[in-house]
Amino acid sequence: MTKYDEISVRLPDGYQAYARYWCSPTPRGAVLYHHGIQSHCGWYETSAAQLADAGFAVLQIDRRGSGRNLSNRGHAESAEQLIEDSHAARDKLLRFSGLSDYHMVGVSWGGKLVVASYVHDPTGVRSLSLVTPGLFPRIGVSSAEMAKIGFAMLYQQSQLFDIPLNDPELFTAAQRWQEFFRKDAMTLRQCTAGFYLASRRMDKIVAGLSQTQPVPIQLFVAGDERIIDNDKTVNFVRELQWPDGRVTTYPNARHSIEFENNPQVYFNDLVSFIKEANE
Repeated sequence: MTKYDEISVRLPDGYQAYARYWCSPTPRGAVLYHHGIQSHCGWYETSAAQLADAGFAVLQIDRRGSGRNLSNRGHAESAEQLIEDSHAARDKLLRFSGLSDYHMVGVSWGGKLVVASYVHDPTGVRSLSLVTPGLFPRIGVSSAEMAKIGFAMLYQQSQLFDIPLNDPELFTAAQRWQEFFRKDAMTLRQCTAGFYLASRRMDKIVAGLSQTQPVPIQLFVAGDERIIDNDKTVNFVRELQWPDGRVTTYPNARHSIEFENNPQVYFNDLVSFIKEANE
């Protein structure tokens, strides 16, 4: 299996973000990989490794305030800041790989970031892979908690609130991975009011995808999904009517398809789609 290098990506405001760079000697293409709201790049190292083994240079970055990034835990100033962070990771990927274009992969909330980043600047993007993307969540904070967050958005944006996804059974039926989610010290358990506001504002940017230049796009859907609204998500992608838009469903999988007992079919589908889009 291809090994990764641990690197740092300097974000536009000077924040140093942890990242992993997987590289073949002569990469056939480049992939920028974004994780979800609670996770970090370590969750998705198997899929990243499979892309690297297929000849792609892959950069996974821990979002500011998540994973191994301990400064300003769970916080972001704005949607624009998060998008600019994505572009900084893109620039690092292209410099390291020596390539001028790339593919984007986003899992869960990372799918929202991928879409928003693409809408903001589609230059050089060859394809979009959205894996159970958090565009239309089924689970959110309670009304009472939302009122508290709304107040904090105005007066104390750094105040932390629980992420309502702490039940590992939402992510997978595989007990060994449920135990991993329970014990993973780097999993993000709280986000600030500022981050919630940034995520909400990002929804308006995501809505502009239909006005953007089409590229190959694949949506990966879990049949036993408990976190996002599959119907709304599938309709969103299909209504784009892009020439190479695809939807693949794994009937027995839950939200984190990578953590099912037999995820190799998913890995093969992901790699095959990106290889085809790269030709």
